[in-house]
Amino acid sequence: MGEVPAILDIEASGFGRGSYPIEVGIVDSAGAMFCSLIQPEPEWQHWDASAEAIHGISRATLCRYGKPPLWVAQQINSHLRGQVVYCDAWAHDYPWLARLFDVVDLVPQFKLADLRCLLSEAEARHWHAVLSQVRLEQALQRHRASSDARILQLTLQKLRQNLGGAGEPAAVGAELAEGHGNGNGKANGHAHGRGAPGEWSERKQS
Repeated sequence: MGEVPAILDIEASGFGRGSYPIEVGIVDSAGAMFCSLIQPEPEWQHWDASAEAIHGISRATLCRYGKPPLWVAQQINSHLRGQVVYCDAWAHDYPWLARLFDVVDLVPQFKLADLRCLLSEAEARHWHAVLSQVRLEQALQRHRASSDARILQLTLQKLRQNLGGAGEPAAVGAELAEGHGNGNGKANGHAHGRGAPGEWSERKQS
């Protein structure tokens, strides 16, 4: 069945131009979790009330309890150094993470890739049904980035247990190009990453 990968999830101020990360959550392959709110930079003024209705984090909360972007970026590097970390909304998460690292002029020490590249065709077909089942089983009261990352990891585990990882990984390029949503409050087509999954680390260092 293999070791489950590290998973990353991001909550953001909204979608599209001007949006920025407000919370990052990580769960590593052993199930250890890291989560932090991110204090907005002065120039980060975008705010979408509809996004706040989903993640439940106000801008005032960020300003009061968020950690400085440099500290958050350093912690992400510390937790993920040398690893490939997966997300379920690469087309959104890539530009948000890039904005975080760019603003503090820090080089990421990990690669970001799309979770769907790990799925067989059969697993991809069952993904949303199993994801919904895991959400019900976990019955989380708070919408947090780390909790969402853990749910994604548990969903992958359950799929592998149920289907045995049968078949070849599903193609994801077309889906990424179109910015498909993921059932996690990240709507379709509002933000698009650039480059292929996993390229970010190398491009930042070039």
